[in-house]
Amino acid sequence: MKLVVRPYAEADRQALLQAGVHPVLARVYAARRIHSAGELAESPARLLPPAQLARAAEAAVLLADAIKAGKKLLIVADYDADGATACAVGVRALRLFGAKVDYLVPNRFELGYGLSPELVELAARLGPDLLITVDNGIASVEGVARARELGIATLITDHHLPGDALPQAECIVNPNQPGCGFPSKALAGVGVMFYVMLALRAELRERGALRNAPEPNLAALTDLVALGTVADVVPLDANNRILVAQGLKRLRAGFAKPGLNALLRAAGRVPAQATSFDLGFVIGPRLNAAGRLADMSLGIECLITDDEARAANCAQELDRLNRERRRIESAMLEEARAATAGLAAAPGATLALFEPGWHQGVVGLIASRMRERLHRPTLCFARAEEAGQKGLLRGSGRSIPGLHLRDCLDLVAKRAPGLILRFGGHAQAAGLTLREADYGRFAELFEHTAAELLPEGARLRVVETDGTLDSAYYTLDVAQLIEQQIWGQGFPQPLFCDTFNVESQRVVGERHLKLRLTKDGRRLEAIQFNAMESTGAPLPPRIRAAYRLMVNEYNGLKSVQLGVEHAEAA
Repeated sequence: MKLVVRPYAEADRQALLQAGVHPVLARVYAARRIHSAGELAESPARLLPPAQLARAAEAAVLLADAIKAGKKLLIVADYDADGATACAVGVRALRLFGAKVDYLVPNRFELGYGLSPELVELAARLGPDLLITVDNGIASVEGVARARELGIATLITDHHLPGDALPQAECIVNPNQPGCGFPSKALAGVGVMFYVMLALRAELRERGALRNAPEPNLAALTDLVALGTVADVVPLDANNRILVAQGLKRLRAGFAKPGLNALLRAAGRVPAQATSFDLGFVIGPRLNAAGRLADMSLGIECLITDDEARAANCAQELDRLNRERRRIESAMLEEARAATAGLAAAPGATLALFEPGWHQGVVGLIASRMRERLHRPTLCFARAEEAGQKGLLRGSGRSIPGLHLRDCLDLVAKRAPGLILRFGGHAQAAGLTLREADYGRFAELFEHTAAELLPEGARLRVVETDGTLDSAYYTLDVAQLIEQQIWGQGFPQPLFCDTFNVESQRVVGERHLKLRLTKDGRRLEAIQFNAMESTGAPLPPRIRAAYRLMVNEYNGLKSVQLGVEHAEAA
């Protein structure tokens, strides 16, 4: 592992300082290529206009015509937090606009991902005139074709990368489809659906259809947009940061949906103090637990209900499922560690893992944990059954910087036609299905292909830090200031790097290391989570550590604490 300091332009830091930005944040923002305080403005007026999103206006016409004609709309959702929030945004907005709309979400264990022909058959029983996909559909060539055969129109809203052929849908809205010049390619599925709803409101306004009633306030949906955006780990570019900031403002002001408030309370968090961490690591996992272990309909119901009691009941069940997910994940992780013992020093570019008893809803989490542990593109598989077809494996993968995982799988598929039954995803995350009998062949070809594509320099884990932090800033006020900002993928929370003396260390909770450090004569409390899993050895008397400034709350009292991410001998 190599620790490096993010470079920044001193002129940018000075410009931010002169605009009144806190000195710590000025340096941090400058290292994230923020050139002026104006780029940090969170006003919704700075959002990219819906007119720039290709075919959003066409989708608005399609939806407005369907609403006017009293047609039945059916949203086909994905089973993760992005899909659930996108579905909730669509259901809530369309009902405000007077549409007849319902939703359908596939059970991942029976139908798999996306608008498959089997899911279309199931949807057809509900008698829809128009299917609307959210967070899926861009690869559903066969599913859309089946819908056309059944006389059902399709509107696709998605953000995943398209394949070689696009579905023959009535309309596709996706910032990553060919010919779309939308500046923010990082919109999550929920962001795409939100933009389509903005375009629909503009179309209905133009038609005069909103004159006889108060115009729907779509800003009230930004709490859902913020949740899906952060939970889906899409890059937080300027546009996404504004969406997240607006959603967090609603949460903190007490205007969030009952389901979001209930999920926070189920986790012991206070909505008025919600942060981007809460969206990604508190609400997101609880919502995802429904799709991983049961049926995401529970999560969607939690998000679309306005009944406080029902929201609380849904949240409690989601919290229970999340505890069960943690138990399953822990057992699977132990098996994965046992299977890869000693692998860190072994040659190889990738890691592919399969255990017959693994839970297919959790393999993505194991892939993420093992990717972090070994710094290799990782695919984890579990047995699956789709539409009665047995002998299948469903895999979920996570990559490292330097390897575009979806493109790598695409190349594998081209080199061995028929080996991968289906796949899709992004640069850093992807999913696929193959036959269990082909697992060994696939793992070998994946390793060979990734080794070709992965630059040699990318194989060394590089941890970017924001350099040293002056001891004067080890305060609760600075820790809280950092916590309140918008952080996420592509716009990471500050990670500092300094040298400390280790005054004391002890193991807590079997896996974590509680530390007392000193620097410049100042004593500091610190914790290194999961330290015993990575090294298992005590730290030397003097360390160089990469750490975050954290707010620690114990018995109602708050204090500053260092969260050590990496420690090595100084």
